[in-house]
Amino acid sequence: MDVYLVPVGTVRYELYCESAETDHFVDDDRLATGGVYARFREMVSEAQEDRRARRLAAVSADPTVRQPWIIRLRNFLIARVAETIAEFGLLWHLRKQSDAALVHPDDLDGVQALAFARDSLQRDTDRHRRWLIIDSVIAVILGPVLFFVPGPNLVAYYFTFRAVGHLLAWRGARHGVMGLNWVTRCSEPLAALRQVLALEPDERARYVRDVEARLGLEHLAAFVERTVVVHSR
Repeated sequence: MDVYLVPVGTVRYELYCESAETDHFVDDDRLATGGVYARFREMVSEAQEDRRARRLAAVSADPTVRQPWIIRLRNFLIARVAETIAEFGLLWHLRKQSDAALVHPDDLDGVQALAFARDSLQRDTDRHRRWLIIDSVIAVILGPVLFFVPGPNLVAYYFTFRAVGHLLAWRGARHGVMGLNWVTRCSEPLAALRQVLALEPDERARYVRDVEARLGLEHLAAFVERTVVVHSR
């Protein structure tokens, strides 16, 4: 499993991976039993199918057609689930790995790169533990509160999904800090990214796509753009 230490600022880095598989998050796992985790898997599958359908759709949905509120709510929550999958996928996948390669800019040595990666994973450990508690409490409260609303309790399902997602991400981040065997590999193209982050979005995107191609990746440009925007706020 290759994990990339991607520069998103002068001294800021984010971890990125394209090999995380989203079809086996809880397979062969003690979390694989129980209704809560079955619903988690269903929401992951539904979000992935929705994303595939949107990509393959020959005709876009007519924006002038107003759908029922339950459909609009479902579409909104599924979109948020898809965002969560993209955000948490690396950590979900990490928890099942025994070895990983950290690919880092070649202006860092391996020791520095590992220090940055472990600092990032430790922050993720703390953040996901905190949000696991918050989302679990919200899910427990909303279950009875929205019990009498007709149809499936989509809001409570969503926060249940979030709670399970944070649990798996917390386990993955903690394993990345304490249990994973890391090796390091330097990369000149990654170092070049640091020089283009201050460019205007269109020009930056062109250079990042070149780095993406040189590294043999498919979605690095979208990740960098999304991450740079977040850090610039």
